[in-house]
Amino acid sequence: MPADHPHVTPTERAATLASRRRAYDRRTNPAGLELGRSNNNLDVVRHDGRTWLALRTAPSHFASADARIEVLASADEGATWALDRTIAVGRDVREPRFVSWHGRLLLSWFTAGTRATRFEPDVIWVSERDGAGWDEPEAISPPDCVVWRVRPIDDRLCMTVYRGAGSLFTASPVPLTVELWISDDGRRWAPADPLHPAVHVGGAEAEFIQLPDGRVTAVVRKEGPEGGWGSDIALAPHFDPTTWITRHDPRKFDSPYLFLDKGRPHLVARRQVAFGGRYDLGLRFLPDGLRTKVDQLAYWLTPKRTALYRIDPDALTATWLADLPSAGDTAFAGSIPTADGRGHLVFNYSSPPHHRWWPWVLGQLRPTHISVVEVHLPDAT
Repeated sequence: MPADHPHVTPTERAATLASRRRAYDRRTNPAGLELGRSNNNLDVVRHDGRTWLALRTAPSHFASADARIEVLASADEGATWALDRTIAVGRDVREPRFVSWHGRLLLSWFTAGTRATRFEPDVIWVSERDGAGWDEPEAISPPDCVVWRVRPIDDRLCMTVYRGAGSLFTASPVPLTVELWISDDGRRWAPADPLHPAVHVGGAEAEFIQLPDGRVTAVVRKEGPEGGWGSDIALAPHFDPTTWITRHDPRKFDSPYLFLDKGRPHLVARRQVAFGGRYDLGLRFLPDGLRTKVDQLAYWLTPKRTALYRIDPDALTATWLADLPSAGDTAFAGSIPTADGRGHLVFNYSSPPHHRWWPWVLGQLRPTHISVVEVHLPDAT
């Protein structure tokens, strides 16, 4: 179990964290940008010589008709930002996902409902930016779909989508399924295996990345009861990215984000501080439905951190390296390489880090902001 400290790394110098700062402040805020109390659910990418940051801003973490996605661009490594686009449709908007591919910049997201006590995913949208600006958004999915990640595998775009989430926090949840979709143009999408679209059953947020040898590794959050409680770490062969070999982990890696450092996969995700990091409390005497609700309640009422892990794609394990400065409501990371290529600028959102013992639910009701931390990882030994 890691020592619970927002800055200090383990004694083996598994990672070095430096120069935490707000991704924006009164000095760097672009003209026309009005942020809400809750600023979260972000993505970041480098494209065409600029850094692009997309974030959700709303009155709180929960669904709202006032939610917006703001797209910012910086030509000076985030020293200053320009407001490039606002997405506001009178209902909740979440999970902005950039992909820079063959000289094109595409942004995906999904719309949801307006009731704060419900999670009501609608459809996934995509828009592309060219020299004249962003084109008209286009719906690319049926209802009840949530986009998690868009990345290239070989020469095609791939997207992980989870379905069934509209029932996730109801009295009668249905099993969640994760599908892997492919596209040759970023506009028309279909399951990689139309006859068997689900690559995972029981999971929700499904992060993936292609390794230098062509294999694909993934991390999937699981709420239970279908498929268990916690997470799965997965690996797919190069020749078949739809066949996932999985290993269960009792920790729930919320909002998983993978990146490569010197060819090795690393994970940034929300970490449970209580119960030795476990999500499932192991209350096997309870019916599965009630057990799931108890696990969810305990998770909401305990503190969280944004944590950095090393993934072993062969052993299918995640080793904790460090906590980023974070507390309360936190995670949803993204990263870009530093200008010198020797480290990574990791963006994430958080409640004020000095509120170390705020439970997650309290952080969801209080202000959150986007910060960036420079991370350096050691060479392989």
